[in-house]
Amino acid sequence: MTLIHASILAIIEGITEFLPISSTGHLILASHALGILDTDFTKSFEIIIQLGAILAIVVLYWKTFLFKKNYWPKIIAGFIPTAIVGFTLYPLIKHVLLSSPLITLWSLLIGGIALILIEKLHKEKESHKEDLSQLSYTQAVLIGCFQAVSVIPGVSRAGATIVGGLLVGTKRKTAVEFSFLLAVPTMLAATGLDIVKSHASFTPDQVVILSVGFVMAFLTALVVVKYFLLYIQNHSFVSFGVYRIMLAIVYWLVLVR
Repeated sequence: MTLIHASILAIIEGITEFLPISSTGHLILASHALGILDTDFTKSFEIIIQLGAILAIVVLYWKTFLFKKNYWPKIIAGFIPTAIVGFTLYPLIKHVLLSSPLITLWSLLIGGIALILIEKLHKEKESHKEDLSQLSYTQAVLIGCFQAVSVIPGVSRAGATIVGGLLVGTKRKTAVEFSFLLAVPTMLAATGLDIVKSHASFTPDQVVILSVGFVMAFLTALVVVKYFLLYIQNHSFVSFGVYRIMLAIVYWLVLVR
């Protein structure tokens, strides 16, 4: 992997991390399209730069993390299912799921259809929760269970948690914001676990590549998060579902067959 490759992947990560279109899926497909070798370092890079994008949430929501401490128990409750699944299935995730463009394509396709159907069927009500402090622990854990499914590349962590939020009775903006906040402990844990298991194999050149990818993903995500929040206030998620379906079909026709 070169610095140019790292920069391209980092920008893709920053753009896609918080949209319901699967950043991991995009990284896998982009790496395949760019001819980047499927090595342990490539997989570690794809995991670690996600933390760079997540850092944008820490910067943008620092007041929430510091002053709304009643949010934290719900965030931790939502994180637990993914922690259990991620820790238990780490070898399968890194060495099997992250190595399969085919799994990614199917996940993008099925997830796109599901996103459109849920958006069409979901009706927001006045009774739906508008503040994260109103979430029950059961609701937080259920959203976390949706997030746990996103260990399958192409599913989309953001998409799964947003859909989970909508289905358990939160308003659209609330579901998106909880998805943002839930990403912080999730990606801290994912990155920490990978570094613990892989740090000895990183060369000085690879550390530079990781650093460039981390910073560029952070800067890109800073911009995307602000615009995404504005977008979802007046638009549905149907366009993202259509995009997922089209991406899966086009990638299959052009690069896989």
